[in-house]
Amino acid sequence: MPPQQAPVIGKASRRSWLIWFTAALVYLLSVFHRTSFGVAGLEAADRFGVGAAALGTFTVLQVGVYAAMQIPTGVLVDRHGPRKVLVAALLFLGLGQILLAVAHSYGLGLLARGVLGFGDALTFVSVLRLIAAHFPGRQYAVVTSFTTAIGFVGNLAATVPLTLLLAGPGWLPTFLVAGLVTTLYATVVAARVRDTPQGHAAKTARVDRRELLRQVRTAWRVPGTRLGFWVHFTTMFAPNVLTLLWGVPFLVQGQGLAPATASALLTVFVFGSMLGGPLTGALIGARPGLRMPLVVGYLAGAALVWALLLGWPGTIPVAVLVPCFAFLSLGGPASMIAFALARDYNPLHRVGTATGVVNVGGFVATTITALAVGVLLQLSGNFRVALLAVVVVLALGTFRTLVWWRRARAALFAAQARGEQVPVQVRRRLWDVQEDRQVPAAA
Repeated sequence: MPPQQAPVIGKASRRSWLIWFTAALVYLLSVFHRTSFGVAGLEAADRFGVGAAALGTFTVLQVGVYAAMQIPTGVLVDRHGPRKVLVAALLFLGLGQILLAVAHSYGLGLLARGVLGFGDALTFVSVLRLIAAHFPGRQYAVVTSFTTAIGFVGNLAATVPLTLLLAGPGWLPTFLVAGLVTTLYATVVAARVRDTPQGHAAKTARVDRRELLRQVRTAWRVPGTRLGFWVHFTTMFAPNVLTLLWGVPFLVQGQGLAPATASALLTVFVFGSMLGGPLTGALIGARPGLRMPLVVGYLAGAALVWALLLGWPGTIPVAVLVPCFAFLSLGGPASMIAFALARDYNPLHRVGTATGVVNVGGFVATTITALAVGVLLQLSGNFRVALLAVVVVLALGTFRTLVWWRRARAALFAAQARGEQVPVQVRRRLWDVQEDRQVPAAA
């Protein structure tokens, strides 16, 4: 079991904070572009002349590209450094949104969202790698939570403000300006961001396919990485499915609300995550042993919330929707625990790869669920039937999270018995078992 891998600095400098903030604004832009389809979905259906299943394909493609690129992104960040990858991310994000602005055909719209998903995929892992290099271990969870809070400002901009812009200036000016601003910001990142506190750029090494595969396999074999994957898979997908695509259609077509009211309700996810993120980061930074109890508590609460939403007779009152959405919004902050697990159980040179592996989880779950909701909605015409897909994926992810929590604890017990340093001290409980075959903690 490797020790907690913190950069060799006692305190982050003002320069490191400025570098982080510059990079965090890239994440803000990526979240804006990612979630912009959540309120533009109905207009996109009219613009491209498609139904529910085809509309779901936009999100499935975008999120599928994102998920598929997470492990390659982690490797790219470890090999080439986060600065270069962030510049590339901005260029792809800008290009994707510009293509969407001028698209009138379904095919070009799909291409645009695919390009945007590619740029989005390069962003978050790069920012986390910068945090790992510029901040000591005790600050990692807190700074990561600040990053997600800034990202949710982009989510907020993609709700009511974007709805008003689409109703005013319209589709072309709104998305064209967003794409151009994003592209121009690449020059700021190139000039301001540095890969390390000392300012050194990462050395580009020749990529060996076998070495890359070995690095990914090594990260995947770490129980903490595997646990992080399933935590991310289970906690973040439901808020994503609602904010990326199906929230507004569910509220407008399924609950009979006005589009402006539906967009306003989605801001509950934004404010809930913005408030919950820093609180969660500060809590787990001070008491790492609370990480998994918080995850399990959230999953249990989410199951109750979905039972309430899908079992409510008739139209669900706004007074019920608001607290339900507020609780579900905590899935974003809870998913950040997955990245803390990846960082704690992997050496710094493999943190990017492990983070990429973990980040695949939530977006794989989002892709599967968004597609399933669209197909079920097309077949049944009933949102409550379609949203049962969320419950099925939640149950699967919860089961796998519990399995790997137990296995990760078993690996910690074994490491403690060998006298190794571990990120979190654990005590054996009645539900812990001694496994004969331990998954290697690290290589």
